[in-house]
Amino acid sequence: MSTSTTTQTDHSVRLAAAEDHHIPSAATDSKFQSVARGDRAGTLKLRGIPTFSDAHAKRQWVREHMAAAFRFFGKQGYGEGVSGHISVRDPVLKDHFWMNPFAKHFSTIKASDLVLVDSEGYVTEGGAQLPINEAGFMIHSEIHKARPDVISAAHTHSVYGKTWSAFGKPIEMLSQDACNFHGRLGIYDDHAGIALSQEEGRQIAQALGKENIACILQNHGLLTVGQTVDEAAFLFSSLENACHSQLLAEAAAANGVPKKIIKDDVAQYTADTAQNPHNLYTEFQPEFELIVEETNGRVLQ
Repeated sequence: MSTSTTTQTDHSVRLAAAEDHHIPSAATDSKFQSVARGDRAGTLKLRGIPTFSDAHAKRQWVREHMAAAFRFFGKQGYGEGVSGHISVRDPVLKDHFWMNPFAKHFSTIKASDLVLVDSEGYVTEGGAQLPINEAGFMIHSEIHKARPDVISAAHTHSVYGKTWSAFGKPIEMLSQDACNFHGRLGIYDDHAGIALSQEEGRQIAQALGKENIACILQNHGLLTVGQTVDEAAFLFSSLENACHSQLLAEAAAANGVPKKIIKDDVAQYTADTAQNPHNLYTEFQPEFELIVEETNGRVLQ
């Protein structure tokens, strides 16, 4: 699909509440709208998550944004061999979801490369006819089963995330950005090797919990989830950066420099705005637009 076609598709969507999970309308969400200022008449508003009357149009939009998320991960250096995967629940077949093909570099993925799998992880028609990562299916399928609200999940073996995961503990509220995860970060404090069994996937889903948006997998890496693939991708990058900051702070603290932790009430105040699904979706849009421009729209094809 060309960039112009995508623009037309975007204009055709209804920018109201996300229909599947009772997300308030972006236009009436006061916390979301409070992060930007429009005109005096109050008619200029942030758009937020789009909604669709046509599930097949939404499917194409999902695939385009998912492909851009992979390209972004590639730019950030999150790939390592065949490791790493993103899943997105399919808007047409609700028990199916999209995944990346096995052993394809994140930086080369296009919308047409994505694979549609059924509830048992078998490749189906509708997407690329390519194998997927078995461990990826075991992790993502159990998350989607346990969390109906999760539309997308992301996991890779990024350097700072997997390094901090060795401590088996959460990040501290060292910065305003770290507050993205305040009160909603799980810890999976076990590691049974490559996740090739459903039980490992179930345990990871249990560690993620019922309301968390991220989980640190001990000796493994990071996992983030969202109500859009944009949210999951932004949260992964944000948590990776927070782990990087944490490691730097720990090094300084080991040399006698005391850390100052943000107070819980301040962290919660920040999180109340930051954790809004419309806000987390919007946080990724500059990266999406840059990927489209840098690839001359090829990522959308």
